[in-house]
Amino acid sequence: MADWKFLKEGDVIDVVAPGYPSQAHEVEGAANFLKKWNLQGRIPPGLIKPHFLHAHEDEDRFGFLRAAIESKDSHVIWCLRGGYGSNRLVPMLAKLKKPKAPKLVIGISDITSLHTFFIQEWGWSTLHAPLLDRLGRNLVAPKYEKELHNILFGKQDQIEFKKLKPLNDAAKKTGKIQSKIVGGNLTVLQSTLGTPWQIKTDKSLLFVEDLGERGYRIDRMFEQFRQAGLFKRCQGLILGDFIGGEEPSTQKNNFNLVFKRWAQDLNIPMYQGLEAGHAVVQRPVPFNTSCELTLEKGKARLVIETGGRK
Repeated sequence: MADWKFLKEGDVIDVVAPGYPSQAHEVEGAANFLKKWNLQGRIPPGLIKPHFLHAHEDEDRFGFLRAAIESKDSHVIWCLRGGYGSNRLVPMLAKLKKPKAPKLVIGISDITSLHTFFIQEWGWSTLHAPLLDRLGRNLVAPKYEKELHNILFGKQDQIEFKKLKPLNDAAKKTGKIQSKIVGGNLTVLQSTLGTPWQIKTDKSLLFVEDLGERGYRIDRMFEQFRQAGLFKRCQGLILGDFIGGEEPSTQKNNFNLVFKRWAQDLNIPMYQGLEAGHAVVQRPVPFNTSCELTLEKGKARLVIETGGRK
């Protein structure tokens, strides 16, 4: 695990757009947000260009990402938006030489592809946390914006989740798990299967979340994970927020039935209630850092080290 360096006022933040495009006002909002934190947002001219799917052509998106990775005067890469496209850059990333110093990559959703690559190939620790366009649109409550600020600027060296609910007997009987967190968006993780960069869950707690997927699709992805051996190798499964995905016939989702089924089927601890994903509250989840999950009075408490250093 490679620690990242805490921010200080005046630091340069490299902004990248590896997936979908953002509108001009959203880019401006992201820049203003970084100014509010007294950070220098480096948003390259031409970062966003009209394209039928992405923020730019693959080669150009990769070029901006490569420049951010190789820049000598910054140690944080913050993604502007998710969407779709990061996985198309992974084969190009694989041709790069691992930098001597790690950088902190921040983002969620489609950025799961980058988290997985940087963790598994370069041993970096990354941060599953709000995208810049969301912060720039003031969609993060002050309480959680402060929590993120405290983590990035080194005012707290761990984050605590107290609302995890054990879903099966394995979780209810497990007193303590010392591990690390890997994972991210369920659909994006599924897209890694069968590739050289397939998500590795060995000796890890697997965290998953998703948006707009119906129950049968979640069940199908879980079944593929089981057949691929991911559940067999991990130390537990933690569910973040799953939103959307209502059934056409009822206008309600059937997630709880799906999760109940898997809680009964799996012999690994399974928990629900991590406040991270695409919902209104998007708390930061450090990946590939030390963590400890303990069971106290029927509720699970997860403490994750941020991975930052001075």
